[in-house]
Amino acid sequence: MPVLADDAPESVSSSVEGNWGIALVFRSAEIPYSIPDTQVDDDRVSDLIPVIYYENDYFFWRGLQAGFKLKTNEQWEFNLLGRYRFFDIPDDLQNEQNTNEPRGNRLDIGLQYRYKFSKELNADFELMDDTHGRSYINTTANFHWHSGSWELSPYTQLRWKSSEFNNRYYGLEGLVDPANSASPGSAFDLTLGSTVRYHIANNLYVLGRLAITRFDKDTYQASTVSSPTQNEIYIGFGYFDDKKKKNPRTLKSRQYLRIAHGWATPSNIGDIFKFDIESDEFNNQLTSVFYGIPVADSLFGVPFSIYFTPGLIAHHKSEVQPRFAEYVLAIKGYYTVKWPTTWRPGIATGLSYTSKISFIEQQEMDEKGFRPSKLMNYWDFSADIELGDLFNSKSLHNWWVGYSLHHRSAVFEKSSAFGRIKGGSNYNTLYVQYHF
Repeated sequence: MPVLADDAPESVSSSVEGNWGIALVFRSAEIPYSIPDTQVDDDRVSDLIPVIYYENDYFFWRGLQAGFKLKTNEQWEFNLLGRYRFFDIPDDLQNEQNTNEPRGNRLDIGLQYRYKFSKELNADFELMDDTHGRSYINTTANFHWHSGSWELSPYTQLRWKSSEFNNRYYGLEGLVDPANSASPGSAFDLTLGSTVRYHIANNLYVLGRLAITRFDKDTYQASTVSSPTQNEIYIGFGYFDDKKKKNPRTLKSRQYLRIAHGWATPSNIGDIFKFDIESDEFNNQLTSVFYGIPVADSLFGVPFSIYFTPGLIAHHKSEVQPRFAEYVLAIKGYYTVKWPTTWRPGIATGLSYTSKISFIEQQEMDEKGFRPSKLMNYWDFSADIELGDLFNSKSLHNWWVGYSLHHRSAVFEKSSAFGRIKGGSNYNTLYVQYHF
């Protein structure tokens, strides 16, 4: 965020405080499967999940789902929806080498119609697909209640599963030996659950969720299913916009555009911070463009500019890898220091998805014996200086130059979202950033 005098008219942007949040959630779920001829005895599987929240008039990211608002009015919404769905097989099986996709998660795509009966009550109708032609339909009623620091959102969901979907994810067709799979066919299941959020102070919240799903008779009597029900529990903490601020305030922070170029390094993040940096012998490089949308000017009452920042990254062709793309969605914060010139340390966290696996990442996974994941946790650590202040030049005002570490990692084998792996990749980058 540019540091300007409080009475300078250009210090105020047209943006207002938005709905935003980041959270780290622990999830524990019952494994509903009985898999013959395996040595797996686990009855629960757990995940550590970093999640993002952000919403504007056109786009939303709500924890495990995100989408575009195709049409909205005061009473209903029609959305293009993507949702992360857990596939709760034992974690020992989630990084098997004989498949091209992480087997502990799925990203489903579809359409959602939401009807708002009142401010507290709405209903969703969703037509979803697992991107391989296996479809299902959700009908969900949601109620939202809040009092003081508490927010409670009970819901009930009826899901119809096509035979292709149910045979795959509950009959385990194509996932285990054909002699051990089942074909329960199309079916219904019913889920009852509730999410809860408690506001501790300022931007700090505790959140949780409890849900139980009841399978139909054909599904729970299949040889691959061990129980007629499955339960799941979430608990975590997060940083969100402060609910005690009644009216959105106009922000001083401005939108930005950042262009960076970087070089891969096999050094880990600890060595990089100690300036013990090894060069990549194949000189793999990337170029990135990030757009920053301001959502808050402070965190815990401290002037700390918060942005929602999507990014598009081009990984360049080299002798060991083809050209490919990377996509990032993250929350980034900057703290401005005015001595000896105006500069800012910054940190971002979010999600990164690559269309291919980079050489530097594949090399590390091969050394550790893991199958890599295209989806990983994203971190960005940066430091930059404002050129207008450095050179006492109005024409350079709002221009920043700096260094950032572009980092992908996988939460130390604790998340099925990232394929139960550890390790990742690092790129040292230099950037130019303009606030407008």
